[in-house]
Amino acid sequence: MLIRRVLSAMLLVVFALSPFGGRAEAASYRIGFLAPGTPESSAPVLAGLRHGLRENGYVEGTDITLDSRYAYGRFDRLPELAGELVGLPVDVLVTFVTDASIAAKKSSKTIPIVMVGVSDPVSSGLVVSLSRPGGNVTGTSGVFAEGAGRRLQLLKETIPGTRRVAVLWNPGNRVFQSQVLKETEAAARTLGLELQIFEAHDAVSIETAFVAIAKHGTAALNVLPDPIFAVHYARIAELALKARLPSVSANGAFAESGGLMAYGPSIPQLGRDAATYVAKILRGAKPADLPIEQSTRFELVINMKAAKQIGITVPQSLKVTADRLLE
Repeated sequence: MLIRRVLSAMLLVVFALSPFGGRAEAASYRIGFLAPGTPESSAPVLAGLRHGLRENGYVEGTDITLDSRYAYGRFDRLPELAGELVGLPVDVLVTFVTDASIAAKKSSKTIPIVMVGVSDPVSSGLVVSLSRPGGNVTGTSGVFAEGAGRRLQLLKETIPGTRRVAVLWNPGNRVFQSQVLKETEAAARTLGLELQIFEAHDAVSIETAFVAIAKHGTAALNVLPDPIFAVHYARIAELALKARLPSVSANGAFAESGGLMAYGPSIPQLGRDAATYVAKILRGAKPADLPIEQSTRFELVINMKAAKQIGITVPQSLKVTADRLLE
Protein backbone atom coordinates (compact mmCIF):
# COMPACT_ATOMS: atom_id res chain seq x y z
CA MET A 1 0.00 0.00 0.00
CA LEU A 2 2.81 2.39 0.92
CA ILE A 3 4.64 1.68 -2.35
CA ARG A 4 1.44 2.34 -4.31
CA ARG A 5 0.95 5.73 -2.60
CA VAL A 6 4.56 6.71 -3.27
CA LEU A 7 4.25 5.79 -6.94
CA SER A 8 0.99 7.74 -7.26
CA ALA A 9 2.58 10.82 -5.69
CA MET A 10 5.55 10.57 -8.03
CA LEU A 11 3.27 10.36 -11.08
CA LEU A 12 1.38 13.48 -9.99
CA VAL A 13 4.63 15.40 -9.62
CA VAL A 14 5.86 14.30 -13.05
CA PHE A 15 2.55 15.30 -14.65
CA ALA A 16 2.55 18.72 -12.99
CA LEU A 17 6.09 19.44 -14.13
CA SER A 18 5.54 18.24 -17.72
CA PRO A 19 4.94 20.78 -20.55
CA PHE A 20 1.29 19.73 -20.73
CA GLY A 21 0.56 19.03 -17.11
CA GLY A 22 -1.69 21.47 -15.28
CA ARG A 23 -2.36 23.71 -18.34
CA ALA A 24 -6.14 23.37 -18.02
CA GLU A 25 -6.15 24.25 -14.34
CA ALA A 26 -3.77 27.17 -14.90
CA ALA A 27 -6.22 28.70 -17.46
CA SER A 28 -3.22 29.04 -19.81
CA TYR A 29 -2.60 32.43 -21.42
CA ARG A 30 -4.83 35.50 -21.30
CA ILE A 31 -4.98 37.55 -24.52
CA GLY A 32 -6.49 41.03 -24.54
CA PHE A 33 -8.17 42.64 -27.56
CA LEU A 34 -8.82 46.40 -27.71
CA ALA A 35 -10.78 48.13 -30.49
CA PRO A 36 -12.36 51.58 -30.87
CA GLY A 37 -15.44 50.20 -32.61
CA THR A 38 -18.11 47.68 -31.68
CA PRO A 39 -18.18 43.87 -31.47
CA GLU A 40 -19.87 43.87 -34.90
CA SER A 41 -17.32 46.11 -36.63
CA SER A 42 -14.43 44.26 -34.99
CA ALA A 43 -15.78 40.77 -35.72
CA PRO A 44 -13.76 40.17 -38.94
CA VAL A 45 -10.37 40.94 -37.37
CA LEU A 46 -11.28 39.03 -34.20
CA ALA A 47 -12.39 36.02 -36.26
CA GLY A 48 -9.05 36.11 -38.06
CA LEU A 49 -7.21 36.35 -34.75
CA ARG A 50 -9.00 33.31 -33.35
CA HIS A 51 -8.41 31.35 -36.55
CA GLY A 52 -4.73 32.24 -36.57
CA LEU A 53 -4.29 31.28 -32.95
CA ARG A 54 -5.82 27.87 -33.64
CA GLU A 55 -3.45 27.45 -36.58
CA ASN A 56 -0.59 28.10 -34.17
CA GLY A 57 -1.86 25.55 -31.67
CA TYR A 58 -3.69 27.83 -29.23
CA VAL A 59 -7.33 26.91 -28.66
CA GLU A 60 -9.63 29.35 -26.91
CA GLY A 61 -10.95 27.90 -23.67
CA THR A 62 -8.13 25.38 -23.48
CA ASP A 63 -4.84 27.15 -24.17
CA ILE A 64 -5.97 30.78 -24.12
CA THR A 65 -8.59 33.07 -22.68
CA LEU A 66 -9.60 36.04 -24.85
CA ASP A 67 -10.81 39.25 -23.18
CA SER A 68 -12.16 42.01 -25.44
CA ARG A 69 -12.92 45.68 -24.84
CA TYR A 70 -14.75 47.99 -27.28
CA ALA A 71 -15.01 51.78 -27.18
CA TYR A 72 -18.17 51.95 -29.34
CA GLY A 73 -16.79 54.98 -31.16
CA ARG A 74 -15.78 56.76 -27.94
CA PHE A 75 -12.08 57.11 -28.68
CA ASP A 76 -11.63 59.00 -25.42
CA ARG A 77 -12.49 55.76 -23.58
CA LEU A 78 -9.60 53.79 -25.07
CA PRO A 79 -7.11 54.67 -22.28
CA GLU A 80 -9.60 53.48 -19.64
CA LEU A 81 -10.32 50.25 -21.50
CA ALA A 82 -6.62 49.61 -22.10
CA GLY A 83 -6.07 50.06 -18.36
CA GLU A 84 -8.74 47.46 -17.62
CA LEU A 85 -7.02 44.87 -19.82
CA VAL A 86 -3.59 45.68 -18.39
CA GLY A 87 -5.00 45.33 -14.90
CA LEU A 88 -6.38 41.80 -15.44
CA PRO A 89 -3.48 41.32 -16.39
CA VAL A 90 -3.14 39.95 -19.93
CA ASP A 91 -0.09 38.15 -21.32
CA VAL A 92 -0.38 39.86 -24.72
CA LEU A 93 -2.57 42.79 -25.80
CA VAL A 94 -3.79 42.95 -29.42
CA THR A 95 -4.87 46.43 -30.54
CA PHE A 96 -6.88 47.38 -33.63
CA VAL A 97 -5.68 50.56 -35.41
CA THR A 98 -3.60 53.49 -34.21
CA ASP A 99 -5.54 55.10 -31.37
CA ALA A 100 -6.07 51.81 -29.55
CA SER A 101 -2.37 50.99 -29.93
CA ILE A 102 -1.32 54.36 -28.52
CA ALA A 103 -3.68 53.95 -25.55
CA ALA A 104 -2.28 50.48 -24.85
CA LYS A 105 1.33 51.63 -24.98
CA LYS A 106 0.59 54.45 -22.55
CA SER A 107 -1.03 51.93 -20.20
CA SER A 108 1.91 49.50 -20.09
CA LYS A 109 5.60 49.56 -20.95
CA THR A 110 6.04 45.85 -20.22
CA ILE A 111 3.05 43.86 -21.52
CA PRO A 112 3.68 42.84 -25.16
CA ILE A 113 1.41 44.72 -27.58
CA VAL A 114 0.57 43.46 -31.08
CA MET A 115 -0.91 46.27 -33.19
CA VAL A 116 -3.14 45.58 -36.19
CA GLY A 117 -3.49 47.88 -39.21
CA VAL A 118 -1.66 50.93 -37.86
CA SER A 119 -0.92 53.43 -40.64
CA ASP A 120 2.43 54.84 -39.50
CA PRO A 121 3.71 53.41 -36.19
CA VAL A 122 7.00 55.32 -36.38
CA SER A 123 5.51 58.81 -36.70
CA SER A 124 2.85 57.83 -34.14
CA GLY A 125 5.62 57.12 -31.63
CA LEU A 126 4.66 53.49 -31.21
CA VAL A 127 7.96 52.04 -32.41
CA VAL A 128 11.50 53.23 -33.04
CA SER A 129 11.75 51.64 -36.50
CA LEU A 130 9.99 49.04 -38.63
CA SER A 131 12.95 46.66 -38.65
CA ARG A 132 13.68 46.84 -34.91
CA PRO A 133 10.64 48.20 -33.08
CA GLY A 134 12.23 48.41 -29.63
CA GLY A 135 10.04 48.56 -26.54
CA ASN A 136 6.97 46.37 -26.14
CA VAL A 137 5.07 47.03 -29.41
CA THR A 138 5.15 45.15 -32.73
CA GLY A 139 2.63 44.06 -35.39
CA THR A 140 1.43 45.23 -38.82
CA SER A 141 1.30 48.69 -40.39
CA GLY A 142 0.65 50.77 -43.47
CA VAL A 143 -2.15 48.64 -44.82
CA PHE A 144 -4.89 51.27 -45.14
CA ALA A 145 -2.96 54.42 -46.02
CA GLU A 146 -1.00 52.66 -48.76
CA GLY A 147 -4.17 51.94 -50.74
CA ALA A 148 -5.45 55.52 -50.57
CA GLY A 149 -4.18 56.47 -54.02
CA ARG A 150 -5.49 53.30 -55.65
CA ARG A 151 -8.98 53.89 -54.27
CA LEU A 152 -9.13 57.33 -55.90
CA GLN A 153 -7.70 55.90 -59.10
CA LEU A 154 -10.48 53.30 -59.15
CA LEU A 155 -13.11 56.04 -58.98
CA LYS A 156 -11.41 57.99 -61.76
CA GLU A 157 -11.21 54.92 -64.01
CA THR A 158 -14.84 54.04 -63.35
CA ILE A 159 -16.19 57.55 -63.93
CA PRO A 160 -14.08 59.20 -66.66
CA GLY A 161 -14.00 62.95 -66.31
CA THR A 162 -14.46 62.88 -62.54
CA ARG A 163 -13.10 66.04 -60.96
CA ARG A 164 -14.68 66.30 -57.51
CA VAL A 165 -14.81 63.49 -54.92
CA ALA A 166 -16.54 63.57 -51.54
CA VAL A 167 -14.55 62.09 -48.64
CA LEU A 168 -16.32 60.81 -45.54
CA TRP A 169 -14.10 60.82 -42.46
CA ASN A 170 -14.48 60.45 -38.70
CA PRO A 171 -12.71 63.24 -36.76
CA GLY A 172 -13.01 61.17 -33.59
CA ASN A 173 -10.54 58.72 -35.13
CA ARG A 174 -8.16 61.61 -35.65
CA VAL A 175 -4.70 60.03 -35.45
CA PHE A 176 -5.43 57.09 -37.75
CA GLN A 177 -7.70 58.89 -40.21
CA SER A 178 -5.47 61.95 -40.43
CA GLN A 179 -2.70 59.70 -41.72
CA VAL A 180 -5.00 58.08 -44.28
CA LEU A 181 -6.46 61.46 -45.24
CA LYS A 182 -2.96 62.85 -45.78
CA GLU A 183 -2.20 60.05 -48.26
CA THR A 184 -5.59 60.56 -49.93
CA GLU A 185 -4.98 64.28 -50.39
CA ALA A 186 -1.51 63.64 -51.84
CA ALA A 187 -2.98 61.15 -54.31
CA ALA A 188 -5.75 63.60 -55.25
CA ARG A 189 -3.18 66.24 -56.21
CA THR A 190 -1.37 63.74 -58.41
CA LEU A 191 -4.62 62.63 -60.08
CA GLY A 192 -5.94 66.16 -60.50
CA LEU A 193 -8.93 65.59 -58.25
CA GLU A 194 -10.63 68.02 -55.89
CA LEU A 195 -11.66 66.58 -52.53
CA GLN A 196 -14.64 67.74 -50.48
CA ILE A 197 -14.25 66.58 -46.86
CA PHE A 198 -17.34 65.71 -44.82
CA GLU A 199 -17.31 64.74 -41.14
CA ALA A 200 -19.37 61.96 -39.54
CA HIS A 201 -19.07 59.91 -36.37
CA ASP A 202 -22.44 58.19 -35.88
CA ALA A 203 -25.70 57.34 -37.64
CA VAL A 204 -27.18 60.83 -37.33
CA SER A 205 -24.10 62.67 -38.59
CA ILE A 206 -23.80 60.25 -41.52
CA GLU A 207 -27.28 61.28 -42.64
CA THR A 208 -26.36 64.94 -42.21
CA ALA A 209 -23.16 64.47 -44.20
CA PHE A 210 -25.07 63.07 -47.17
CA VAL A 211 -27.38 66.08 -47.18
CA ALA A 212 -24.28 68.29 -47.43
CA ILE A 213 -22.71 66.05 -50.08
CA ALA A 214 -25.80 66.42 -52.28
CA LYS A 215 -25.51 70.22 -52.12
CA HIS A 216 -21.86 70.21 -53.25
CA GLY A 217 -22.45 68.25 -56.44
CA THR A 218 -19.63 65.73 -56.07
CA ALA A 219 -19.30 62.93 -58.62
CA ALA A 220 -18.14 60.11 -56.33
CA LEU A 221 -17.65 59.11 -52.69
CA ASN A 222 -14.58 57.83 -50.86
CA VAL A 223 -15.38 56.38 -47.42
CA LEU A 224 -12.23 56.39 -45.31
CA PRO A 225 -11.58 53.20 -43.30
CA ASP A 226 -13.11 53.53 -39.84
CA PRO A 227 -14.60 51.07 -37.31
CA ILE A 228 -17.69 53.23 -36.82
CA PHE A 229 -18.35 53.53 -40.54
CA ALA A 230 -18.07 49.74 -40.72
CA VAL A 231 -21.08 49.45 -38.40
CA HIS A 232 -23.09 51.63 -40.83
CA TYR A 233 -21.80 50.33 -44.16
CA ALA A 234 -25.25 49.19 -45.29
CA ARG A 235 -26.79 52.62 -44.65
CA ILE A 236 -23.85 54.48 -46.22
CA ALA A 237 -24.10 52.28 -49.31
CA GLU A 238 -27.87 52.80 -49.45
CA LEU A 239 -27.48 56.60 -49.29
CA ALA A 240 -24.76 56.51 -51.95
CA LEU A 241 -26.98 54.47 -54.28
CA LYS A 242 -29.90 56.80 -53.67
CA ALA A 243 -27.69 59.75 -54.62
CA ARG A 244 -26.31 57.73 -57.59
CA LEU A 245 -22.81 58.20 -56.23
CA PRO A 246 -20.14 55.64 -57.17
CA SER A 247 -18.45 54.80 -53.87
CA VAL A 248 -15.30 53.11 -52.63
CA SER A 249 -13.83 52.14 -49.27
CA ALA A 250 -10.97 50.03 -47.94
CA ASN A 251 -12.98 47.18 -46.47
CA GLY A 252 -14.44 44.36 -48.58
CA ALA A 253 -17.46 44.42 -46.28
CA PHE A 254 -18.40 47.80 -47.77
CA ALA A 255 -18.91 46.33 -51.23
CA GLU A 256 -20.68 43.34 -49.68
CA SER A 257 -23.06 45.79 -47.97
CA GLY A 258 -23.99 47.49 -51.26
CA GLY A 259 -21.16 49.93 -51.92
CA LEU A 260 -19.73 49.97 -55.44
CA MET A 261 -16.11 49.03 -54.72
CA ALA A 262 -13.64 48.19 -52.00
CA TYR A 263 -9.87 48.07 -52.20
CA GLY A 264 -7.72 47.22 -49.21
CA PRO A 265 -6.36 44.43 -47.08
CA SER A 266 -8.36 41.40 -46.04
CA ILE A 267 -9.40 42.26 -42.47
CA PRO A 268 -9.59 38.62 -41.31
CA GLN A 269 -6.09 38.10 -42.72
CA LEU A 270 -4.82 41.00 -40.60
CA GLY A 271 -6.16 39.14 -37.57
CA ARG A 272 -4.38 35.96 -38.64
CA ASP A 273 -1.15 37.91 -39.09
CA ALA A 274 -1.54 39.29 -35.57
CA ALA A 275 -2.01 35.75 -34.24
CA THR A 276 1.39 34.79 -35.68
CA TYR A 277 3.00 37.58 -33.64
CA VAL A 278 1.08 36.53 -30.52
CA ALA A 279 2.24 32.92 -30.92
CA LYS A 280 5.86 33.97 -31.30
CA ILE A 281 5.65 36.10 -28.16
CA LEU A 282 4.01 33.34 -26.14
CA ARG A 283 6.88 31.09 -27.18
CA GLY A 284 9.45 33.53 -25.87
CA ALA A 285 10.11 36.12 -28.59
CA LYS A 286 10.41 39.77 -27.57
CA PRO A 287 8.30 42.43 -29.36
CA ALA A 288 11.39 44.63 -29.64
CA ASP A 289 13.02 42.03 -31.90
CA LEU A 290 10.02 41.26 -34.15
CA PRO A 291 10.05 43.47 -37.30
CA ILE A 292 6.88 45.30 -38.30
CA GLU A 293 5.19 43.71 -41.31
CA GLN A 294 3.67 45.86 -44.05
CA SER A 295 0.91 43.98 -45.83
CA THR A 296 1.25 43.48 -49.58
CA ARG A 297 -1.95 41.45 -49.90
CA PHE A 298 -4.77 43.69 -51.11
CA GLU A 299 -8.10 42.72 -52.64
CA LEU A 300 -10.40 44.52 -55.07
CA VAL A 301 -14.10 43.80 -54.64
CA ILE A 302 -16.66 45.20 -57.10
CA ASN A 303 -20.41 45.10 -56.58
CA MET A 304 -21.83 44.71 -60.10
CA LYS A 305 -25.42 45.00 -58.84
CA ALA A 306 -24.59 48.41 -57.35
CA ALA A 307 -23.02 49.49 -60.64
CA LYS A 308 -26.22 48.58 -62.47
CA GLN A 309 -28.36 50.48 -59.95
CA ILE A 310 -26.21 53.59 -60.33
CA GLY A 311 -26.24 53.24 -64.10
CA ILE A 312 -22.52 52.94 -64.77
CA THR A 313 -20.43 50.45 -66.69
CA VAL A 314 -17.45 49.05 -64.83
CA PRO A 315 -14.43 49.01 -67.17
CA GLN A 316 -13.38 45.56 -68.34
CA SER A 317 -9.84 46.31 -67.16
CA LEU A 318 -11.13 46.49 -63.59
CA LYS A 319 -13.38 43.46 -63.82
CA VAL A 320 -10.56 41.18 -64.94
CA THR A 321 -8.29 42.35 -62.12
CA ALA A 322 -10.94 42.17 -59.39
CA ASP A 323 -10.51 39.51 -56.75
CA ARG A 324 -14.27 39.28 -56.33
CA LEU A 325 -17.20 40.37 -58.49
CA LEU A 326 -20.47 40.50 -56.54
CA GLU A 327 -23.45 39.91 -58.84
